[in-house]
Amino acid sequence: MKNGILLVDKPAGWTSFDVLAKLRGALGTRKLGHSGTLDPMATGVLAVFIGRATAAADRQPDHDKTYEATIRFGISTDTGDITGTVLETASATVGESDLLSVLPRFIGQISQLPPMYSAVKVNGQPLYKAARAGKTVERKARTITIHGIECLGHPAVEDYLLRVSCSKGTYIRTLAEDIGKALGVPATLAALRRTRAGAFAIEQAHTLPDILQAAQEGRVEDWILDVDAVFPSLPALTANEGVCRHLMNGCPTSHYAAADGRYRVYTESGSFLGLATVQDGVLQVEKLFCERA
Repeated sequence: MKNGILLVDKPAGWTSFDVLAKLRGALGTRKLGHSGTLDPMATGVLAVFIGRATAAADRQPDHDKTYEATIRFGISTDTGDITGTVLETASATVGESDLLSVLPRFIGQISQLPPMYSAVKVNGQPLYKAARAGKTVERKARTITIHGIECLGHPAVEDYLLRVSCSKGTYIRTLAEDIGKALGVPATLAALRRTRAGAFAIEQAHTLPDILQAAQEGRVEDWILDVDAVFPSLPALTANEGVCRHLMNGCPTSHYAAADGRYRVYTESGSFLGLATVQDGVLQVEKLFCERA
């Protein structure tokens, strides 16, 4: 199976790990990983890394995400979304002007408390395990960044659809609840769709049934992106044969005429080698994604 990235439009009701388990059989390899876990109720872009590309997941320069989130006002749950047990209901009519007036409070760097139903570990245990046991654990707030929030519509009396662009580690469920608190009404997340994850957009993703069908027909490799698709924001560097040999052997190259920084490196024939850094004129390999000669 080709090394690279397969973009899945994750279906509702599946965990991210469910998707990997299904794909291991379909793709005939166990060496799979993913970037950016999605809750079972959520849909949208899930980047699946195959083979040597799994090492690229944590090296992505862009971890920002974009979501389309439906917030339902007048209800709160223990999980922060409609899959949970209802804790509170209230008769609440939120006007669009009221909603728009509070959204700017959540743009920029803000502090967010991870929800109890999350995989964040406290004292080595995921919070969701404590939550399922009926316990509440003291958590530390985290600083996250909301780049923008846009109201896309009002699909139902109690619902608003928002587009949220944010940093890695943002919990949209918590954001929904906090927006409700700012308006003085209970709120929960009614639906969530990730439309962008780092360098990848929903338009590039394939549904799971389509992927399984393509795998059965032997054409799924046509949908696997090359590893360098993860790094479009990094400048490209073309290395000659001697420098490539140094990189393949893990040896630094001194007096290298390039600005300090991080690069994606290609051979003179255009093959992607991997990542390297330049510091004070010294070129050093960071990670190779090619077969060693």
